[in-house]
Amino acid sequence: MANNRSTPPGPAQGNAAANSPTVDQVAVTALKGVGKQLAEKLARLGVFTLQDILFHLPLRYLDRTRVTPIGALQANVSVVIEGEIKAVDVVYGRRRSLMCRLQDHTGTVTLRFYHFSGAQQQRLSQGTRLRCYGETRRGASGLELYHPEYDFLDQAQPPPLSAHLTPIYPVTEGVTQQRLRGLAQQALALLDSHSLRELIPATLRRLHNQVALAEALRYLHQPPRDAPVTELLEGRHPYQQRLAFEELLAHQLSLWRVRQQIQAEGAPPLATRDDMAARLLAQLDFELTPAQQRVAGEIYADIGRPVPMLRLVQGDVGSGKTVVAALAAVQAVANGYQVAVMAPTEILAEQHRRSFEQWLQPLGIDTAWLTGRQKVAQRREQAEQIASGRAQVIIGTHALFQNDVVFADLGLIVIDEQHRFGVHQRLSLREKGAGRGRRPHQLIMTATPIPRTLAMSAYADLDCSVIDELPPGRTPVTTVALAATRRDQVIERVRHACGEGRQAYWVCTLIEESEVLQAQAAEATAQELQSGLAELRVGLLHGRLKPAEKEATMAAFKEGQLDLLVATTVIEVGVDVPNASLMIIENPERLGLAQLHQLRGRVGRGAAASHCVLLYGAPLSQHSRERIRAMRETNDGFAIAEIDLRLRGPGEVLGTRQTGDMQLRIADLQRDAGLLADVKRCARALIETEPDLSTALIQRWLGRNQDYAKV
Repeated sequence: MANNRSTPPGPAQGNAAANSPTVDQVAVTALKGVGKQLAEKLARLGVFTLQDILFHLPLRYLDRTRVTPIGALQANVSVVIEGEIKAVDVVYGRRRSLMCRLQDHTGTVTLRFYHFSGAQQQRLSQGTRLRCYGETRRGASGLELYHPEYDFLDQAQPPPLSAHLTPIYPVTEGVTQQRLRGLAQQALALLDSHSLRELIPATLRRLHNQVALAEALRYLHQPPRDAPVTELLEGRHPYQQRLAFEELLAHQLSLWRVRQQIQAEGAPPLATRDDMAARLLAQLDFELTPAQQRVAGEIYADIGRPVPMLRLVQGDVGSGKTVVAALAAVQAVANGYQVAVMAPTEILAEQHRRSFEQWLQPLGIDTAWLTGRQKVAQRREQAEQIASGRAQVIIGTHALFQNDVVFADLGLIVIDEQHRFGVHQRLSLREKGAGRGRRPHQLIMTATPIPRTLAMSAYADLDCSVIDELPPGRTPVTTVALAATRRDQVIERVRHACGEGRQAYWVCTLIEESEVLQAQAAEATAQELQSGLAELRVGLLHGRLKPAEKEATMAAFKEGQLDLLVATTVIEVGVDVPNASLMIIENPERLGLAQLHQLRGRVGRGAAASHCVLLYGAPLSQHSRERIRAMRETNDGFAIAEIDLRLRGPGEVLGTRQTGDMQLRIADLQRDAGLLADVKRCARALIETEPDLSTALIQRWLGRNQDYAKV
């Protein structure tokens, strides 16, 4: 649970009483019992100041406000019990343990300690009375409590039971629950003499029905015994929502501030050249859909202004985002600027290269191609063309942002599937276009529909466009799920489809991330299918092949020289073969819902009826069953995205657990979606009226993590 929150105390802020620092200014070492060693351990939890202790909220709560009779105990329940030790033994089994038999007037239960000292054994002697806190489990002697917390009872005057629910905090090695509870109590007591700065003005708090921050924190660290535990466990209590509101507000403000900073530097205004667009469109064998025309118009309006465009274009698989990006690229080139088109994989970059060359070469626009696997001489030649400006549109992978790549005058960046790139990679490419007080325009595309909740929060710095219709003539893909025991029937289905002149994909998946193992699995499957389908031409595609081999295989499949393509998930994006109408996905339970939807999008790109077969291995987990059910019931990418969000959570959907992006400590984008509209209104009001408070909010909640937004 470590996080990047506030740094050690800084300068004074705001409305603290005279000579009384605010809690964010007081180091945690001011608390009793916190020396250098403990402070270093607390730092691993992101705790440096009194404010950090107050914001280090419980994960859950225990009810230690009442004693449960031992005779009424049930398994797997957290309880408080009291009794007298009737017997103590050290038992030698697979592990040595100290066993104490605790008895009250209703029954007996065992306390078991696997880790104990001689002094502890002496104190836990027969006749000693204890109050114990722990969870009951079924053990060798019946119900047992393993390593319970306990207090010794003085029969004359036993200590009172807790008046509040007992918090359970996120901990780290060397910091116990008891220690954190004590520190939280000290910090709460110091709220009487040290101010906790309110960063949302009272007028806005009243407008959005938000309680005072100190009141919320006191309650959450010490809920009364009658507190609604279910609400607290689900994070829906009004006091938790108060903190979630402020955290979401800080993230919103941070993203908006990044947007302001970027746009303050200016960008080259790219005048619309209708003649260039008309020449590009005249080459196409299809007409743009109204949705494509609308989005292209939004992009033209953006790049025509002297501020950097920051636009996200969402569109389901096959909706035609690439041609919209090409229209934008043509405008940039017509105004004398270069365009960089970055894709996360060589397969997708190669697809873009083919499309852009096909559309742009007849217009006299020169393209360059840059990937990490090019030979040194070829890479040097391409880099020289880019630096000289001869290359006007540069397509490639992450190789585009390497230090030795210098652009002559970069005016537009197109990033496809941007969530697959790390924060620093995306930032590096944008920095290449910086200079002379301006930034390049940015167009971000994704075929992974982003739920509205996430778009409102994680992409608050971007204008969003949606290509919400597919080109005419597309037919929905029918999806069926079959157990792996019916593999022979599926192979016959492939034989039949290819015998009618259609083409098919067979996708192999592995749990392991190893490209070597994935390649081996695909090779074995290809050999098996070639043996069973001797009359068909079977190709193989995986990440271990050389670029030239991959390119040749894809070209052969696209030109109809192969009937069946056996591949790993490298074909997830960027493969467009209209004659392919059947896809087999082996072990779909190993893939996420968004990835399954992307793979399915490789078929259904022509007019013929298309099918996707999910060949699963039994038994399926509950989540796997839900994913497969969703695939069978809908082809709507946005509906798929909402289900994916529910199943996996926002961190996985956005890919942010891998890239270290938006880390929320208290808020939950799915649970707290209802707050976002008010959060946006509050953010707008703060930016306009209280910029200093905006800065303090960002510092309180993001601390050193503010750079995540600069993408």
